[in-house]
Amino acid sequence: MTAGVWLRLVLLATIASGLLVFAYWTLMRLRITPTQRERRRREMINRVGRTHDGFLTDVSPGLLAYQYSVNGVDYSASQDIHDLADRVPDDVANLIGHVNIKYAPRNPANSILLCDGWSGLRTSRQYRQAHEASQGKRRGSDC
Repeated sequence: MTAGVWLRLVLLATIASGLLVFAYWTLMRLRITPTQRERRRREMINRVGRTHDGFLTDVSPGLLAYQYSVNGVDYSASQDIHDLADRVPDDVANLIGHVNIKYAPRNPANSILLCDGWSGLRTSRQYRQAHEASQGKRRGSDC
């Protein structure tokens, strides 16, 4: 065999190997469960997201519904929290009200209230303390 034939065989073998690796990677990526996909989405928003004020409107078992406004556009969203139930306080009645949300800068409709490393939930005690602190600052600035 000549050198040209060997070169073609090596080139074909390299291309075939690359295609096999790409096919394996694609199959493994498709095998991600919905739970894993949601966890990755929450992690991405936590990493690159912007924090904004929102309002928690409804608390159902395993679901938080909330509203927020970004650049004059109102959004209503909900988050499935079955995987994060240990991060939600026992007294869910105290959760309704003001919250912090994180949203993806390029897609403000993609948002979270809660993830493994961050929580935008406020208990009524935290809200009351923040409100009292802001009122104290306003009174102090009027003097």
